Amino acid sequence: MTTALQPPLPSHPVLRLRLAPHGGLPRPIDGAWWPRSYDLLAELPRLLAGLPRAWGHISSVTVNGAKWSATPGRMLVFNQVVRLRRTLAASAPHTVVLLAPGRGRRDLLVVPPDTTEEAAEPLMAAAASGHV
Repeated sequence: MTTALQPPLPSHPVLRLRLAPHGGLPRPIDGAWWPRSYDLLAELPRLLAGLPRAWGHISSVTVNGAKWSATPGRMLVFNQVVRLRRTLAASAPHTVVLLAPGRGRRDLLVVPPDTTEEAAEPLMAAAASGHV
């Protein structure tokens, strides 16, 4: 009988994020994020830690939709204050907007946390390729 060694569990869940390739032209969507829950206080630090350094310090985050848990007006993430906003605009119901002073705005498609992997993968690929 052989015993297979199990790989250690990661201390932090893998960030489910796909970004569009860097280019000179603005895009309506800069990628896709598939959070594990609608708890912004738990999910946001992981997202911000996984963003490219070239995006700069994100100072403001706007989530769209009523599904996100209640959030304070701001939170401390990696010793930086991030303003949190919620909007119910019908124009983009499943997005998160990230603002970085001097670096601009990035919009990410938010794949609902309860989406199956089979359904999430094509959504994330389409968002990263600019076909959303």
